[in-house]
Amino acid sequence: MKRLSKPNAKQLATLRAHAHPRCVVCGAANPLGLGLECVVMPDASVAAEFAGGEALEGYADQLHGGMIAALLDGAMTHCLFAHGCRALTAELTVRFRHPVAVKERLTVRAWLADSHAPLHLLRAELWQNGQVKATALGKFFESHD
Repeated sequence: MKRLSKPNAKQLATLRAHAHPRCVVCGAANPLGLGLECVVMPDASVAAEFAGGEALEGYADQLHGGMIAALLDGAMTHCLFAHGCRALTAELTVRFRHPVAVKERLTVRAWLADSHAPLHLLRAELWQNGQVKATALGKFFESHD
């Protein structure tokens, strides 16, 4: 069974640029994108800060649930990139715990929970003001195109 490599920033940057240049969550070439940029953390997770903004509002003053799901999914994809793996979301389960303020900074973090190539299980959290606002569990299937 193929093992994933140890996560590193170079793998993350290379796969992000090549596999996702126009991604709506992280693509630098997408003028309408969210611009999410994850960094590799010492514990092998990835994390990113996100500013939000009124254009992403669902209910008044709250970040739209679809945006929350997209940020969690994007962080998990970046975690796999950091491990040198390109994969597609096969299943995503999001738990919305508390409303997310649309005008306040938030942090999204993701880590590899289990790996049995070609299937990988990841977890992610969205934090704001010291509180977990949403969590996700994602199953990803390796892509080789």
